[in-house]
Amino acid sequence: MQKVFVVALSGLVFISRSLLAERINQEGRILGPAPVVTNSILFNTPEADSVVSAMQIFPVTNPWNEDISGRPVLVNSDAMIAQIISDLPSNNRALRAFFEMNFVLVPDSQPLAAINFVLYGDESDPSPYPIPSNMPIEGWPTQTPGLSIFQWQQDTNNTGGDRHAIVVQPGNGFIWEMWQAKLTNSMWQASNGAKFGLNTNGLRTLGWTSADAAGLPMFPALPRYDECERGMVEHACRIVVARSRREYIYPATHYASSTPATQTNVPAMGQRVRLKSSFVIPSTWAKEEKALLLGLKKYGALVADNGNFFSISAPPDDRWPANAFSHISGISITNFEVIQTTGTNEGPRSAGAPIANAGADQFVAFGDQANLHGSVIYTGSPPVIQWKQYSGPGTVTFGNAVLTNTTAGFTAPGVYTLMLSASDGVHAVAYDAVVITLTQSFSLAIARAGTNLNLSWTGGSPPYVLEAADSLSSNSWSAVLSTNSQSVVVPISSGSNRFFRVRSQ
Repeated sequence: MQKVFVVALSGLVFISRSLLAERINQEGRILGPAPVVTNSILFNTPEADSVVSAMQIFPVTNPWNEDISGRPVLVNSDAMIAQIISDLPSNNRALRAFFEMNFVLVPDSQPLAAINFVLYGDESDPSPYPIPSNMPIEGWPTQTPGLSIFQWQQDTNNTGGDRHAIVVQPGNGFIWEMWQAKLTNSMWQASNGAKFGLNTNGLRTLGWTSADAAGLPMFPALPRYDECERGMVEHACRIVVARSRREYIYPATHYASSTPATQTNVPAMGQRVRLKSSFVIPSTWAKEEKALLLGLKKYGALVADNGNFFSISAPPDDRWPANAFSHISGISITNFEVIQTTGTNEGPRSAGAPIANAGADQFVAFGDQANLHGSVIYTGSPPVIQWKQYSGPGTVTFGNAVLTNTTAGFTAPGVYTLMLSASDGVHAVAYDAVVITLTQSFSLAIARAGTNLNLSWTGGSPPYVLEAADSLSSNSWSAVLSTNSQSVVVPISSGSNRFFRVRSQ
């Protein structure tokens, strides 16, 4: 009679920490692998969402990514807000979402195109730029009804305007931005062009403009579709006021005004405003506007240009729901305050930022607790420590979530990511993650019934695969069958030994 041996194996999917925890943005969101762009991708597509959601857009210490929710208010904040209001027409004294700035993502291999700079060539980064044939110009498609992207590139209706253009190259790590871009006789022209490094906090040459009046980049300021759908704008926005003074403050590099710098109740380029924490965001508002307003409370907005509205620049994405920002225009400017900004080597850019280490990944039997061995390096006052569950199929209970070394209990088997953070209230929050894999016990029973073998088991997750081999040490296990049930019947016959094993996915 054939001898039968059975082995139970539980194979849970394990996500490598090296792909997860090394790239965590300023909001504590795990970015995953760096994106790879192989073709030019327009901003209003799921493909663009996938790329930009995985990008670290400027370092976490960058002013655009700075948490300013705890920054002190300027002593003349009320007077400056009053001035901003009085400079606007009476029917424009509320926040406005202005759908204008779009962008395109391009690969590192994107062919370069020459640009004729017709106005501020001496303050432009020289061409050629990696311009694809489908580069959108400001306003397209929702503000340019009836015009193709190519007609709008050529401005066939002679509409004119600012005509900003933004090209993002995630691989090489650059942003290329233009003002008054236009395709003329198969050649591009623009009034100005600027190049920014995505991986640095570097600024334009002081005194230089960019495609924006303040010398700032525009791409990092946009409340994008992907982040609004997630529920949080994770950076500062770009805001326009009616009038600014002849002064710029970090991180701006240029002013565009005839108002003397001595009129300090008039905002400077780079001035940062914040939605007051006391403003209650109604739960019934659309998730897109809630995401924007949460971002304005935490990251604020930087004054970047002069205009006729107190407006936030947003992409003209044709996927926005009709009610995406329908309540924004009801928010009075009096709900904002002006804060004291940090400088080049202040705030998150100052020395002594904490460093968090969540410890090594672990495999733990379901039913047991995981012993977490985190650590935080810091200088000065101890930072606030916090463990939290980032993902996982069940609920996690920490022994003491404010200690680096603690325990974690789990309500279900599977793969969990736990996040350790350290915040000193000055620098960017330090994050690190650890992956805990909870393996479920796998119990298998065997019973012979004549010439059949009845196998049944508990534990694991379907589908289950029954495999067979002639030797326990064999490297050639072959699949007998796959099933979602937890029992099978296998015929047996006389002959050589036979080994079986059950795998759980």
